[in-house]
Amino acid sequence: MASHLRKSPLFSKFTPLSNFIAPNGGQIASRGRGIQGKQVNGSSVPVYFLLNSFSYSSFHRTHCQIPFILPHASSLPSLQKSLPLVSLHNSVVSTKPGVSLCYLNKFRSFCKYVDSSDGEKEAFVVDNAELEAELERVCKLIDETFALDRNMEAVLDECGINLNHELVLGVLCRFKHARKPAFRFFNWASEIPGFAHDSRTYNAMMDILGKNRQFETMVSVLEEMGEKGLLSLETFCICIKMFAAAKERRKAVGVFDLMKKYKFKISAETMSCLLDALGRAKLGKEARALFERFKHKFTPDITMYTVLLNGCCEVRDLLEAGRVWNEMIDNGFTPDIIAHNVMLKGLLRGGKRNDAIKLFEVVKSRGPFPNVRSYTILINHLCKQGNMEDAMNYLDDMLDSGVEPDAAVYTCLMIGFGNQRKMHMVHLLLKQMKEKGCNPDGLTYNALIKMMVNQKMPDDAVKVYKRMIQNKIEPSIHTYNMIMKAFFVARNYEMGCAVWEEMKRKGCCPDENSYFVFIGGLVRQRKMNEALKYLKEMIDKGMKAPDFSKADRSNTLENFTQEMKFSGNFEVANLFAGCLRR
Repeated sequence: MASHLRKSPLFSKFTPLSNFIAPNGGQIASRGRGIQGKQVNGSSVPVYFLLNSFSYSSFHRTHCQIPFILPHASSLPSLQKSLPLVSLHNSVVSTKPGVSLCYLNKFRSFCKYVDSSDGEKEAFVVDNAELEAELERVCKLIDETFALDRNMEAVLDECGINLNHELVLGVLCRFKHARKPAFRFFNWASEIPGFAHDSRTYNAMMDILGKNRQFETMVSVLEEMGEKGLLSLETFCICIKMFAAAKERRKAVGVFDLMKKYKFKISAETMSCLLDALGRAKLGKEARALFERFKHKFTPDITMYTVLLNGCCEVRDLLEAGRVWNEMIDNGFTPDIIAHNVMLKGLLRGGKRNDAIKLFEVVKSRGPFPNVRSYTILINHLCKQGNMEDAMNYLDDMLDSGVEPDAAVYTCLMIGFGNQRKMHMVHLLLKQMKEKGCNPDGLTYNALIKMMVNQKMPDDAVKVYKRMIQNKIEPSIHTYNMIMKAFFVARNYEMGCAVWEEMKRKGCCPDENSYFVFIGGLVRQRKMNEALKYLKEMIDKGMKAPDFSKADRSNTLENFTQEMKFSGNFEVANLFAGCLRR
């Protein structure tokens, strides 16, 4: 069916992309979902059948078919949505009756408590109008008092805030990039009579501290939770993930000692969490060594093997991935579609495209049948390589096989054609999405905005952004940063500043990159006093000062630094000089 796209008459080059974006209404297609195609009895595929270059004798053996089994039924639903194509964590806070308020990740990874990518939790949705109004008021107070260097706690005391856990979670989500005001608010809330933090608010604060590498404070908060009996498995998994992301392998393993201290049993799920976190931090060898060290204490399951397999593929160690694959089979587990998808992605990442296609064809013929994620991995790789003809052929094959493409597949194809400046194909794909009822999601909108930005069309990027808002898709911090940068590059400083104000008005907390783009725009306008104000603001919030050493090509900042030194304003000179030396 997709072949008709290549035969259709070209759309007018003046047709705006926003015309093809689905209007309000209809369900947004979820990543990794869709018609999965018929399932067949699966069979394990020995790695030697796929990877001709492997010469290890353990690979060369006969292998009989094993019935497709699901030994990890409880983990399978979450695994089916793992390894999203693009990093995005839309966290939603719900206040609907019967729904506990917490971070709900759209994508779940191999381990329940480990995010499937390193992206940020972006969206924050509150369904209660009264709570939303109070949240806006409190966040505005914190922003204003912190910027004016006033006693934030005293101002909050005087404002009669109706404190509850939902409000605290909302404030922490808004200030997730600004650890200092977030932590001060958290500590202020703990002193309010009649209010006590629960495990959700503690875990949210731990997440912020960990991402900002404030490990001593993070462990202190954990110990405080232990004293109050509020620790959960999620708490320890947050620590494991944060230490692993910082490549602090010993500290990540040391979390096991903390678990023993607080009488928590080290379960297979905790072990999977640790292995997954290490693998995603590209510490696959360390994860494998740790598995060998502790596996006698657990009964390894297919989830644990899939996590190890992913760790090997992350660092392109296909030989070790082959060993893990065969060990999984030897221990009686049949690799499911999740494991096959991990291996497929690993082979493509490791430059073994022919072997990856062999694996894909074997899976099609012997099962488990490829799902939408399998096709997405393959199409994404082809689009990155600029091989759009083959990518479209796999879209045809996908449709012929009864697997409905989702927004992720169309986004890959649109990015591929956009990179080749074939905007008519982008228009046609958007039209097909609309016809099939597959509405663009946040990643699709961001991809379209990036296309407009790369082609120096910031006004068109804003049109796509407006349609995004109309369709009730929450923009991410990345959305605002791209548009703001596009206007500053086009020397439209007024609109660049307007994007900054829009971002703050929408309650989207600026991150380090936002400040880098915004301060850079102010510097290019030679608005040094304002640039200094925001530079101090980001440092006061606990962020690192931006590095302008490469961005200051016109030497504007360097010249201003010298001017400040000559005028005797050494404090300002030193602040900006620090941005040039980093």
